[in-house]
Amino acid sequence: MRMYQEMLRLPGKRRGFHLVTEEVLRAIPAIRGIKMGMLQVFIQHTSASLTVNENADPTVRRDFETFFNKAVPENDPDYEHDYEGADDMPAHLKSSLLGCSVLLPVRNGQPALGTWQGIYLCEHRNEGGPRNLVITLWGE
Repeated sequence: MRMYQEMLRLPGKRRGFHLVTEEVLRAIPAIRGIKMGMLQVFIQHTSASLTVNENADPTVRRDFETFFNKAVPENDPDYEHDYEGADDMPAHLKSSLLGCSVLLPVRNGQPALGTWQGIYLCEHRNEGGPRNLVITLWGE
């Protein structure tokens, strides 16, 4: 079995859900040599997250943002952690709901995503800044 690991620093993105599948794959060219394996993508931040979902219709990404803003509103008077801005505690909660990593099967040199699936960077802060991803690949 072979193992590879790469770091990817994504430039800051506006708040919302962003497809990053191509950036991830460009960062780990060794994937082309893996017939069967696993690809993990981990984000090193607590106010952004990763998920896999629809990669075709951008309204899905906008609807994700709408849903999470309704489910986890800003300026809740019950939040104690509020000194980093109104968007910070909701960002931590949203990140925990979605998670800090995705694990994908690799088949014949590419992630075995469905036809309409892609990797999302979920930016929950208004000004989140650059985000660091650790990409780990293993397989044969």
